[in-house]
Amino acid sequence: MKTLQHLLEKNERWSATVNKNDPAFFHRLSQQQSPEYLWIGCSDSRVPANEIVGLLPGELFVHRNVANVVVHTDLNCLSVIQYAVDVLKVKHIIVCGHYGCGGVHAALQKRRFGLIDNWLRHIQDIHHTHQQIVAGEKNVHDQVDRLCELNVIEQVINVCETTIVQDAWTRGQSLHVHGWIYGLKDGLIRDLGVSTNNADEMFPIHDAAISLLSKGKH
Repeated sequence: MKTLQHLLEKNERWSATVNKNDPAFFHRLSQQQSPEYLWIGCSDSRVPANEIVGLLPGELFVHRNVANVVVHTDLNCLSVIQYAVDVLKVKHIIVCGHYGCGGVHAALQKRRFGLIDNWLRHIQDIHHTHQQIVAGEKNVHDQVDRLCELNVIEQVINVCETTIVQDAWTRGQSLHVHGWIYGLKDGLIRDLGVSTNNADEMFPIHDAAISLLSKGKH
């Protein structure tokens, strides 16, 4: 039976390197968790949340799923958001998608994979809503990337509409929600312009971002 010994050895080297550079690091890390950010991202192995924003362990609370979807019946995602907002008191929730997302690509082409098709149905609904914007792109690659952007924008609204975020805003808690997208080809993150910290402005900001995409911008 394979035991993945090479990964255990990599872990030992990593731990030793961290201890050498900062002997108190793991002691501090074990004492408490107080991140300012919740990251909702894609499960894609090419998008390591902490690394691409240059944050250390303990500085970013993370939830990942295929195509960074926020569904109001997903108790896993909602539990993460609730714990982050109500217990950890994070100040920022970041929904971060990425260009070339395989889940978005599969949803766009209506490819069948099995159980995951039910999950990707949420992306197909977004495509249906914004079909003209997506169809305006000249090739499938660009259509996928445009749908990736649209998906992030819609998931930001889904986060904002949770009772968790709505209640936080009602009680005056400082909480911002952001929509970003990561480029696999250059390692850079782009802000999609849908950051909000109150219920009154979330839909105007959403509509403005959609309008820009419909004009081929962003």
